Amino acid sequence: MSILLFRSKQVLIYSIRESRKISNIFWAFLIFLGSLGLLLVAISSYLGMDLFILSEEMSNFPFLPQGATMAFYGIGGLLISFDLWWIILWDVGGGYDIFDKKEKKVRFIRWGFPGKNRCIILEIPMKEIQSIRIITGVQEGGIFTRTLTYESIVYMETIEQGFIPLTRIENNLDPPEIANKAGELAFFMGVPLMY
Repeated sequence: MSILLFRSKQVLIYSIRESRKISNIFWAFLIFLGSLGLLLVAISSYLGMDLFILSEEMSNFPFLPQGATMAFYGIGGLLISFDLWWIILWDVGGGYDIFDKKEKKVRFIRWGFPGKNRCIILEIPMKEIQSIRIITGVQEGGIFTRTLTYESIVYMETIEQGFIPLTRIENNLDPPEIANKAGELAFFMGVPLMY
């Protein structure tokens, strides 16, 4: 999801939020709670006690194989949850799109995993940009529905790199928002807008 962060006559900066979405936080939290519940069931099965409100039949089962299985899934869920939380904390995939007339460059900055190549930068000279394009694709709704969905994506057409997407289908932008962003970028860079 791109949000306009800064605008002036010379610079246009969009902030990209990739992993810090509400849906990712929701799923990381849900997996954490579910895996904690599985570990509590495993511990209560091992001890033969009710650690939280469960039926009386739970304490009648031996630790193996039910408790071991629950412990395995609980630990696996915790590891997945911690992985998701680290990705959210590091903002993997997030970054900035910087359109700079002063330096005559477009920079795409994205954050990766910590290490030597954490910051990924793609620089494109503005003289290589040919146009801003809105490409619309048609997608069928599914087997049981006969609806067609029109999905539009804004691309930047360059000489060397080809088509670089500036929006994504997951952004769920309305057609006026897509046209507004494409028009704003085309006007700012002085290139044609094509459909």
